Amino acid sequence: MKFRKYFGLRILTCILTIWIGVTFIFFIPRMFPSDPVESMIGQIQSRSGQMDPVQMESLRRSLRIQFGLEGSLLEQYTSFLWKGLLHFDFGPSLMSYPTPVGEIIRTYLPYTLGLSLTTTILAWVVGNLIGLQAGFRKNKRSSKILEGIAICIYPIPYFIVALILQIVFAFMLGWFPLQSTINSMGNFGTYIGSLLRASVLPAISLLLVGTGWWIISMKSLSGTTAEEDFVLFARYRGIPEEKIGRNYVFRNSILTQITALAMSLGGVFSGSIMTEIIFGYPGVGTLIQKAILQSDYNMILGCITISIVAISIATMIVDLIYPFIDPRIRYS
Repeated sequence: MKFRKYFGLRILTCILTIWIGVTFIFFIPRMFPSDPVESMIGQIQSRSGQMDPVQMESLRRSLRIQFGLEGSLLEQYTSFLWKGLLHFDFGPSLMSYPTPVGEIIRTYLPYTLGLSLTTTILAWVVGNLIGLQAGFRKNKRSSKILEGIAICIYPIPYFIVALILQIVFAFMLGWFPLQSTINSMGNFGTYIGSLLRASVLPAISLLLVGTGWWIISMKSLSGTTAEEDFVLFARYRGIPEEKIGRNYVFRNSILTQITALAMSLGGVFSGSIMTEIIFGYPGVGTLIQKAILQSDYNMILGCITISIVAISIATMIVDLIYPFIDPRIRYS
């Protein structure tokens, strides 16, 4: 009974979070001064010359329907919730008309997921291992040095780290391209090689900042746990320090970090978006930037809606499984 109540509340919270997020995103693009339909009609006229007024009005009405701009604001919002949120049908893209938004996102999304998930997991693992040593063996000189490096790196924004890496390794040394280019036309080996080369600098920038945070937080948690009575009692029993660190300190400290991992997904995604824009990496971040510059409502709504849904569901899943990970937590 308690599990059903807990499960229901988490589902309701997830749905409410998604609804608030997509509602906010729906109205923001409509505050832009530019009209995507008029922009597209202007592009058509520049290529084909003047159009018959009747044909132009018919085209305008057809485009407004396709871009979800027909009718009142309430009608547009209802249509968006039904088609976009429930069926992920965001209509055609203004930038690549008449290609559907969903098809374009499916092309770009794997690159963002590959970059952000890989760097997030690596940063989480490396940061927690270093943070454990820094907190559990805090009197060692190496622990203090690692903690100092993490404290210096963590406050630096993603885009500053990305710019420094780009200037040093791409512009000055020339080891990597200034703008990421992925060769998808050649064979599989060529494609993987170009993908890895294009991903190195964006991945390092995300790793550096992400690892700094996990080192600091794990150091604080493990340092506090190491002073708990059950750890002191284990030392009195003569249990080796390595076993105490692994079985007592690490296992109790990592539980909080698991929850923090899910809660940080939103920040990691926003960081990867900024990094993609700086390096020209072909991910969702670059797609959102192009969509904003060209007032592509459908593309903006599609990218951010999928991001909100993915992050909300990931957070909900962690909330649901956390009591199984930590036996001290009970469903209530």
